[in-house]
Amino acid sequence: MTAAVRPLPSRWDAVAEKVPDSLADLRGPATGTVELPLRLAWSGLRVFDLDDPRLRLSMYHVVLTEGRRQDVETYVCADHVLADWPRLRRLVARRLREAWEVRFTVLAGEAG
Repeated sequence: MTAAVRPLPSRWDAVAEKVPDSLADLRGPATGTVELPLRLAWSGLRVFDLDDPRLRLSMYHVVLTEGRRQDVETYVCADHVLADWPRLRRLVARRLREAWEVRFTVLAGEAG
């Protein structure tokens, strides 16, 4: 007797659960250097200078894509999300972008 094979769930099925309830929940640093744990940045760059916009966008992409809600709240700064969203939204998957823009309608207006 062969057991039925079930496909793995999509990584995007619970994407809305990763989005904080409020921008105020984003308590990440605004400046300085951040070293992400290996479970988030398991390939490539792990240390990011938040004062460099390209590195900050790269780190936010990693955290939003790979992290859990707690990671997002710990490493992401609300002010940077608001300022960087027009560029950041192009870096993340459509379902993730939509989840953020549904939760925070101010971001949908920043689609630029």
